[in-house]
Amino acid sequence: MKVPTRWGNTDEWLRKVSESINQIIDGKIGSNSTVTLTANAASTAVKDFRLGKDSVVLLMPLTANAATALASTYITEANIAPLTNQFTITHANNAQTDRDFRYVILGADRN
Repeated sequence: MKVPTRWGNTDEWLRKVSESINQIIDGKIGSNSTVTLTANAASTAVKDFRLGKDSVVLLMPLTANAATALASTYITEANIAPLTNQFTITHANNAQTDRDFRYVILGADRN
């Protein structure tokens, strides 16, 4: 849960901050989603507002076909486009429609 930078009630704001920190400690950082690789194509574009210039995108296969595809599936730094909130996954071109992955985005922009 995102915590507002200001809150009228200090006690309520501190409770929200504590809950958020506890979720982070428990590994619930809210930076994951799912993607299915596009069938009959050699790449899949993914839009995600959390993407930044210093982001790392990690993939976890959710199906047997995704696990098999993992060896030839990758994201290059050049395929991370933070200005458009998009990254592109390069993969084998085949007709499978169940190459499902969970992905996590880690990293922050540095000013």
